[in-house]
Amino acid sequence: MTARRTIWVFGDQLNTSLGAFTDADPQHDVILIVESHKKISSRPWHRQRLHFLISSMRHFAQDLRNLGYTVDYQVAPTMAAGYQQHVSQFTPVTVIASEPNSYAARQLLTSLSVATVPSHQFLTPSGDFAAWASTRKSLKMEDFYRRQRTRLGYLMDGTEPAGGQWNFDHDNREGPPKDGSRPWPAPPVSVLDTIDHEVIAALPENAVGHHPTGVWATSRTDALARLQHFVDNLLPMFGPHEDAMVSDNWHLAHSMLSPYLNNGLLLPGEVCDAVQRAFDAGRVPIASAEGFIRQVIGWREYVWGLYWLWMPDYADMNALGATRALPPVFTDPTSTRMACMSGCVGDVHERAWAHHIPRLMVMGNLALIAGVNPQQMTRWMWEMFIDAAEWVMVPNVVGMSLHADGGMMATKPYAGGGAYIDRMSNFCKGCTYDRKKRVGDDACPFTTLYWDFLLRHADRFQRNPRMATQIRAAQKLSDIDAIKDRAAEVLSMLDSGRL
Repeated sequence: MTARRTIWVFGDQLNTSLGAFTDADPQHDVILIVESHKKISSRPWHRQRLHFLISSMRHFAQDLRNLGYTVDYQVAPTMAAGYQQHVSQFTPVTVIASEPNSYAARQLLTSLSVATVPSHQFLTPSGDFAAWASTRKSLKMEDFYRRQRTRLGYLMDGTEPAGGQWNFDHDNREGPPKDGSRPWPAPPVSVLDTIDHEVIAALPENAVGHHPTGVWATSRTDALARLQHFVDNLLPMFGPHEDAMVSDNWHLAHSMLSPYLNNGLLLPGEVCDAVQRAFDAGRVPIASAEGFIRQVIGWREYVWGLYWLWMPDYADMNALGATRALPPVFTDPTSTRMACMSGCVGDVHERAWAHHIPRLMVMGNLALIAGVNPQQMTRWMWEMFIDAAEWVMVPNVVGMSLHADGGMMATKPYAGGGAYIDRMSNFCKGCTYDRKKRVGDDACPFTTLYWDFLLRHADRFQRNPRMATQIRAAQKLSDIDAIKDRAAEVLSMLDSGRL
């Protein structure tokens, strides 16, 4: 069979609105999708992550066939092998692809001489972020975000921000409701279909985590339903408690739309348009609408821009010289008595997801103050989170969580003790450890390691205006030797899974 043109679609480009589909013709174009055995079996991926990615690809292939396309769905040893098998069978005149979202995939297409076109999967045009960055002395997300708001027109009154200010983050830092009575609507659950069950049955033996339950949509239809559910039921209450954590509820008012944005089932423009419409209709307070829009057009696009600006060397950075191997608590949440870590890591193992504060201020925070190797931490999060991708995890872990880039992304390390976790969650109530203590057998490991982290890195951070006060406070403590001794005990127990 001879194809006039092949459109190669990667597993994170599952949308017919993306670049390569611009002038696609079901009568003449063949769609190539490759499912790589090597990629699937190369790591101990979370079962729900693998199921989500593979099932979404197969559902998308089915949708394309329903639209009249010829789809060559290759199950092959590698991506390159799948491509070669396709070329041998279809002998296409040309092959094109939407510009891939990962550095490795772009290298692959270059090696195979496959032409690419801009994908338009992000709202920031290719090269626009780099052009903006070239004019800046510092790359502050807030500056980029305000530019995005102005350029894209979301939540704007003419040239001014709606509500009279750009950022309502200060209003969105409430901890969990004190009485625990706030209703948090349960997320929709999809019925697993034949494709889902076929994928689940074939998952590799080295996959980890709990089995899929239908919490994660694997089709565009169900992803759109998740978007509508969020806007109608959760968005109005999203803002105030977006940073809160509670032990008995894993989702709160979070959208959980990031997996669909990252594999193409949803596009950022349609998500933000839905939020804008709800705000315009008076159904959503400005703090909630702004807080969510900032995550999508601000943080998400900012991380995407930094990834392409600094890769590939950025992924290997380790400015703090962190060498500790990933502790057992990350692979076995039952191996710790720390309520926050057991709960947050347990949520990840159960559902392949946790919102941004458990990622940053619990799991990432522990890795930072314990000195965990940033590449090992990046690898673990990439394997475990359903919305993970290299472009997501490298900047968020290397830059934001572990400060391994030395401050290129964040001007201060996001280190915190038990006091922060207590303020933003209910984990500390009833925990074995006392968040107020930094020494002693029942001292909170976060509190101990926080002060030890400041002392260990005092020379580096004492001139940092955002860290100088904490460094001076640490250096004035009367129990410095006891803190260091307790920190050594904590790290030993952390390494052995006894903490």
